[in-house]
This record gives sequence, structure tokens and C-alpha cells, in this order.
Amino acid sequence: MCGIFGFIAAPGAELGPDRMRNYISDLFALSEPRGQEASGMAIALDGEIRVFKRGLAPSRMMRTRGYQEFLEANLADLALDENARLLAPAAVMGHCRLVTNGAEIVAGNNHPVLVRGAVGIHNGIVTNDAALWKKYPNLNQEHDIDSEVLFRLLDHHALETKSMEHGLRRLFAEIEGSASIAFFPTREPVLGLATNLGSLHIASLPDAKMLVFASEAYFLKSFLARNKRHFSTSAATTVQVRAGEGCIIPFHVPQPVFFRLDGNGGEPEASRADEGGPGFKILDLSSRVAEIQRCTKCILPRTYPFIEFDEDGVCNHCRDYQPVALAGHQALEATLAKHRSNDGSLDCIVAFSGGRDSSYGLHVLKTEYKMNPIAYSYDWGMVTGIARRNQARMLGKLRIEHILRAADIPTKRRYMRKNIRAWLKRPHLGMVPLFMAGDKFFYDIGRELRKELGIPLVIFCAGNELERTDFKGGFAGVRESQHGQRLFAFSALNKLQIAAFYGGQYLLNPGYINESLFDTVHSFRSSFLSKDDFLYLFHHIPWEEDVINRTLIGEYGWETAPHTDNTWRIGDGYTTFINHIYFTVAGFSEFDTYRSQQIRKGLISRDEALAIIAHDNEADMHVLTEFMQQVGLNLEEVMSKIDMIPKIY
Repeated sequence: MCGIFGFIAAPGAELGPDRMRNYISDLFALSEPRGQEASGMAIALDGEIRVFKRGLAPSRMMRTRGYQEFLEANLADLALDENARLLAPAAVMGHCRLVTNGAEIVAGNNHPVLVRGAVGIHNGIVTNDAALWKKYPNLNQEHDIDSEVLFRLLDHHALETKSMEHGLRRLFAEIEGSASIAFFPTREPVLGLATNLGSLHIASLPDAKMLVFASEAYFLKSFLARNKRHFSTSAATTVQVRAGEGCIIPFHVPQPVFFRLDGNGGEPEASRADEGGPGFKILDLSSRVAEIQRCTKCILPRTYPFIEFDEDGVCNHCRDYQPVALAGHQALEATLAKHRSNDGSLDCIVAFSGGRDSSYGLHVLKTEYKMNPIAYSYDWGMVTGIARRNQARMLGKLRIEHILRAADIPTKRRYMRKNIRAWLKRPHLGMVPLFMAGDKFFYDIGRELRKELGIPLVIFCAGNELERTDFKGGFAGVRESQHGQRLFAFSALNKLQIAAFYGGQYLLNPGYINESLFDTVHSFRSSFLSKDDFLYLFHHIPWEEDVINRTLIGEYGWETAPHTDNTWRIGDGYTTFINHIYFTVAGFSEFDTYRSQQIRKGLISRDEALAIIAHDNEADMHVLTEFMQQVGLNLEEVMSKIDMIPKIY
């Protein structure tokens, strides 16, 4: 099972930066054999509980730049006298995770677990977590791990009883399974420990003004031996926190006060858990994304290509923003009227991916503009089951004929696998669009069907003004233009810049020179060189998200992903994957640009957008798992490599 550990150093403890760094490293190294799939730690210092965690083994996590910066920042904040002795207490706890539920790639599933009133770590398995969530529906489950219910329920009971001890007793009376826990309450400067199986051991070091705990007695023995020059081991007292026992340890005087979790063995003075305590602020520093400078009007960060801020912190995209002038209903009707059949025969061809834009487009064209479309789809191997089911719902209810063109899907997936592997060897954000070269045949199929069916009007429902992805070209060195989604509108210079960038990357990384090269060249031609004459529905009518979602879900039973409230970007796993890359490396994704456009149009506030993207940008493990299975890559391996890429923030 997982390894948990920590220590408290009281005022007067000799704990300079080097010594603290070594203590943490030693305890991680000793505990790592108990869990190597994720790791994390919390430091209580100067009125704050600061948290850092990653889906990596401890030995790998400690080599990341993020961890090094986190640790150095905390070491710099140690309050020391001239003899390197603490002027204020410092407390640390760490976790080495063996995954039993909840994928480690999702940051919230790793430890320490953050809830309103505590930061905690857990070793064990709670077997009745589903029943507890059902019993306490107001606890607000956010993640997929059984450990979360422990600390949310502890916080609930501690507030209700005004006592941490009573809260622990209630908690352990309700849980089933195994649990050894450590936690920092946010309302008082103490460490709490409790276990129902005895996998907790404490070493009290009064001469050093310290206390150390770990999952195994051997770890403590080894830790003391490694650091014997710092401790008077003769004065050390090592005890087990026995099964069915808990203790509260004050930071200023780190001596445990033990009590029985079943209520026997005396009643210590209650530790207050009300709002009147000193209080700690929880800071999750696992990612530096929250610290990135963002536009004060929209939410674009300083890592956005070619962004500039004025003296008020407003970005150039907001200053230069001009609403897109839509052609309007009358212009759309005038075009459609030229093609509309009077006898019910087919009169237009509609590109139909199964996403919300093409689904709503079919609805509008059929029911409001009385067109008689035939829909076509191109399956290049990345279409999700949700998209296929939504296609069936729309087509069946609207009674629209459907043409499907399928690629050699194993071949397309092999191409993507080779290019992703090449990219991981020399990652560059400008090369990420290369992964999806295979989907650009969508345009050519539209042209082919126009000839085959003798229907000149081909309609695309993409390209609404909110869905701006110009930044992808920005990472290749090309400034945004006003071309919107029509890439062929790039200037000749821009096209040359793109071509030169790709050529340079191919020379630097020969792994890209593989059998997918034809798709890449074809993609470049289709995107940048072939001027299309398709009709774009949302260049004429406005994008009204609430209306669209209400129509699709309410009238057609349109299916949304079970793990997200968002209806955008659920049609393929590729998009989820690249958004994870952009967010991890650059601190933003397509969702940030989408919400920024909504702000500029006055559809949502900046605060609303910030709250939404916190959820939008969470790694969707359900989709990512399916995507990796499709392309034949190891999820943990790929995600770990992405996590190790140097961040640009």
C-alpha cells in the first residue's frame, strides 16, 4: 500500500535549508517502495499549507523543475536566527502512491488531498466510499479516489462537533476497510494522525525539537541512522500508533496526545475546530498555471504566442477585437434558395462529424431553412462512440441520408503513433497539429461527393467566431490574422513561414520522415493552398450556445460526456490529447481561447471564465485512455513524458 511520512520542527529546531532538503529526500527515498505511481507533499509554513504533487514516482518527481522550484521557494521562507534555528515551526508530510482507484494522471486523484478544512494523506482502501458519498450528498465529491471521502467527512464531523478528536472518532466509526491517515487541519497548527490497522510509527526527538512519522518502523530507524549526526538517538522515543488509535500533535510542542478512536481510554481536552483558530491558507502549487499573468479583460496568459499587454494589463487581442460581421439570415436564405429543391430531392451536402456544430447545423438546415440535405462523415479512426451515437440520433430523427467514408483506420492510427513518438523525442508545440494530418481528407471528400452526386452546394458548420485556434500557428512562428477558421486566407509570407518551420523541424527530427508524410503534405495543401468554395453556416448566423445545447439535448436527446459538463470537443480523443499538451506545457488550451472570445462578446464574465476553465482543463482520463488504446501507446508513459517537458511559464 501507499507510503506516508512527515515531520514537525518546532521553534528552536536546527533546520536550515540543506538539512530540510535532505530530510525530505531521505523520507521520500525510504517510502518510495510502498508506492511509485504518484507522489506529493505538503509544507505548513508561515500561515500557509503549500502543496505539490505529480503523477510520477518520488524519485522522478524530485527531478522535475516544478518540484525544485517549489522546494526552493519554501526553503527560502524558513524563518531562521543567526544559528540556523527556526523562529517559527515548520511541518511537512509526504505521500508515495500505489494506485488502487482514480488514475494518477489526474492531479486531483493524487495526495495530499485538499478539502476545505484539511490537507491530508492516506494509506489504505476505504471499501464503502460509494455508500458514504450517497449518505452525505452535500460533501461534494470532485475526484475518483476513495481517500477524498475520508477528509471531506472528517472536515464535516470536526466542524459539527467542534473537536478534531470527536470528528476522527465519528469518521472511523463509519468507514469500512483500512485507513492510516495524516493531516493538517486548516483551523489550527497541529498534525493529526489516526489508523485502524497500526501502519503508523512516530519518533519523538525532544533534544532536536522535532517529531518524525512514517508508515513503517524500519523507515524511522533508517532515517535516524542516516541523520545520526543531527539527532541524539539515545533521547529518541519511537512508538507505534496502534490500531484504533489517533493523536493530535501541536506544531509548537511536538508531543503527541493519544486517544482511542472508539472512545475508550480517556478523553483529552478537545482540540477546537471552529473558525476562531489561527487558520492556514491552502495553496496548491502543483502547477504554476494559476500564477501566470493573464489579460485583465479576458483570460489569455502571457504564454500565448505574440501576446502583448498594455499598462492596464489588457492584451492586444482584446484591444483589437472587432465582432465578426456575419453575412446574416437574408444572405444565407438567398444562397440556399438558389439550390433548394421543390420536390424533396437532395439539394445540399453537409459535412457531419457528430459534434455540436454539425449536429445543430443539420437541425437548422432541415427544420428552419427547409433544405433537403445529405450528410457525410469521414472516419479516420479517432471518432468517439459518443459522436457516433449522436450522429445516429440526429439522422434518425431528421430522416437524413448518411454517407460514410472510412479511412484505413489501423494505418491512420499507426501514422499518429509514429508522429507522437517522434514528437516526444523532440517536443515543440508548433508541431502538435501534425498529429491530425489524417483528418483533412474531410475537405476532399466534400469535393468528390459534389461531383458524384451532382449537388454543387457543400455546407460546413464549423468556423464560428468563438472557436479560435490561431495560436497553433503562433507556436510555429506565424502571427494571427483575421482569417478566422479559413487557413487558406493566410498570406503568402505566412504560408512560407509555416512551410519553412515544418521543414526545419523535419531536419532536426528525422522521426517525422515516415510513411505518414503523404498525409502531412496533403494536409498542408488542403489547409493552406486549396481555396474552398464551401458555404460556412456560422459565417451567416450567430452562434448561440445556450440555444444550441438546449435544442440538441432537449429535442434530440443528444448525449454529453458523462465526466464533463462541456459539450464542446467531445467527438474525438485527439483534441482532448492535444489540449492536455498545450495546457501542461503552455498553461492554456483551446478552452481558454474559447472562453476569452465569450468574454469579448459579453456572454460571460472574466470570473465565470476562470471558474469554467479550471474544470475544462482537467485531464479527461476516460477519453485519454480510449485515445491511447486506439493509437497503441502506453498512457502512463506518454503522460509522464509530457509532464517532464520544460514549461514555458
